[in-house]
Amino acid sequence: MTPAPLNVLIRRIDPDVPLPAYAHPGDAGADLRTTESCELAPGERAVLPTGVSVALPEGYAAFVHPRSGLAARCGVALVNAPGTVDAGYRGEIKVIVVNLDPREPVRFERFDRIAQLVVQQVERVRFQEVAELPDSARAEGGFGSTGGHAAVGGTTGGNRYASVVSDREGQ
Repeated sequence: MTPAPLNVLIRRIDPDVPLPAYAHPGDAGADLRTTESCELAPGERAVLPTGVSVALPEGYAAFVHPRSGLAARCGVALVNAPGTVDAGYRGEIKVIVVNLDPREPVRFERFDRIAQLVVQQVERVRFQEVAELPDSARAEGGFGSTGGHAAVGGTTGGNRYASVVSDREGQ
């Protein structure tokens, strides 16, 4: 059974902007649109207004995610992805976009879809300071410690050069 949708209060700052909407059933993100036209040269960034503000219920946050089509076709990314809209924020949602294409400018027209808004329940935590953390299988491994990329050892993880040396030593 599908749970009832969460009611989120929304205010149009720009009276003509379409409200955020889901493009397809089952989509996690509702499309946000810009209210201003803008052209970004390669490497340039801009803060684009969406013309809306929201009042999220306590215990929820909204996260502004990039649109994969803009990334794939135009090299557009969000500088602080995902951007966080806290439950207490009542200002206009704005999106910081950057053109990562090395050669071509990208142009946004009024009401172009520029990002997607994902609303999620978030936990409020109490931090408890301790002298030591409990052990885990991962321990302090991070920043690529599991491998999985050709530049750091192929898809099996670890250092592929170390395994080649080990294989030769066994011959």
